[in-house]
Amino acid sequence: MARFVDLLDATAQKNQSLLCVGLDPWLPSMPITDIATFASAIIDATADLACAFKPNIAFYEAEGFDGLRALQQTIATAKARGVPVILDAKRGDLAPSAQAYAKAVFDRWDADAVTVSPYMGGDSLEPFLNYRERGVIVLCRTSNAGSGDLQSLAVDDGVALYERVAHRANEWNAQGNVGLVVGATYPDELAQVRSICPAMPILIPGLGAQGGEAEASVRAGLDASGMRGVFNSSRGIIYASKGADYADAARTAALGLRDTINITRDAMGHTW
Repeated sequence: MARFVDLLDATAQKNQSLLCVGLDPWLPSMPITDIATFASAIIDATADLACAFKPNIAFYEAEGFDGLRALQQTIATAKARGVPVILDAKRGDLAPSAQAYAKAVFDRWDADAVTVSPYMGGDSLEPFLNYRERGVIVLCRTSNAGSGDLQSLAVDDGVALYERVAHRANEWNAQGNVGLVVGATYPDELAQVRSICPAMPILIPGLGAQGGEAEASVRAGLDASGMRGVFNSSRGIIYASKGADYADAARTAALGLRDTINITRDAMGHTW
């Protein structure tokens, strides 16, 4: 099996895209009531415009066994279209529990990568890191308004906690399968994390509904070769229309954001 970072790079090059489409199928917001059909239609409409899909497990778990069956179909559909899947699960627990979580995420759900919380320390991440071909994407400076309550606290001679997480991520990355989550809503912090982790994949949520600014985050988040920034939009794409044309509207929204990212990337001197 190819490593996640290689799948990510190859898909980005193939589709000329650093766009990640987030799949947050919340029934009250959906134009139809079948989660699997909804998510699969979004995937089919945007697969050639994305470098990754990011289903958020919470929206599937909320619908019980039906939702979990829909998650299985969502992941299968994305992988059949040749696009890597980042399962947004934010796992983090004592090592024995983490081992079970890792087995579920990678062996059962067959995700290419997963988001994890570093709050319990490196030993809680080891079971995920042992899956060398899979990506382990560590929460660092998240996009929500309250993230600074803890993530910006000064530790170690004034270094912010999120910066310490980035430094530790370099240590955890011995097998080349670690990434970070940094929100597009904080481009200055994103630039700082990129300076600490110059070649690491960074998942950058917060574009669209959360108000992240595309140009600033692209300039802050790319590596030296114009890659490894994974710019996620969820609600801004999948709920672009509440009507029967929801898949077509999602494609239009995804195409616009992909092109916006590429325009800034081109202006920085990076070509496909």
